[in-house]
Amino acid sequence: MISFPFSKTPSVYLKGERLFLREPQWSDYRQWANLREKSRAFLTPWEPIWRDDELEKSSFRLRLRHYSEEARSGNAWSLFLFRRSDNVLLGGITLGNIRRGVAQSGQIGYWCGAPHAGQGYMFDALKLVIPFAFSELRLHRLEAACIPSNLRSVRLLEKAGFLLEGTLRSYLKINGLWQDHLLYSLIEGEEQRRGLSVKTTAV
Repeated sequence: MISFPFSKTPSVYLKGERLFLREPQWSDYRQWANLREKSRAFLTPWEPIWRDDELEKSSFRLRLRHYSEEARSGNAWSLFLFRRSDNVLLGGITLGNIRRGVAQSGQIGYWCGAPHAGQGYMFDALKLVIPFAFSELRLHRLEAACIPSNLRSVRLLEKAGFLLEGTLRSYLKINGLWQDHLLYSLIEGEEQRRGLSVKTTAV
């Protein structure tokens, strides 16, 4: 699932029936900036406060550099979601905070553009990322956290087979406030028992 081009920067391409996932590229900037701007009010309650230059080209360039460094080090994989029928950007998903050694775990985070929310795209993305994390990256445990009032995320994670473990008090500073989060987890093998294991294609 992971390929290493001449630049020695690992690349990932995961393909499903309705969408495909790949690393962000410079050519994605305009779509990304437009979608994020359209979705500002929709995303604000669930994200850290945006910087003044959040949607500038310079900020996106720094993002790409950070994503590349994280992938090379094996610490995180940041992917964009695109609809296969028209290559429209739908959102993003990250498998980050990867810990090896005795942990072999990672954390999943995601965002979906407001025009595409509620259409099952993020569930489709999880069906690609989960097998990638367990089969290709050989992780044993996945975690995801969400604010209790984010009912969309709660339903998504439970539908994807994640189990609620408890509450992380004052866990992340979201929208300017330290907020509690619900901690969900998925253990290797559980996704197969719940019918979430799918084949992914990489190029």
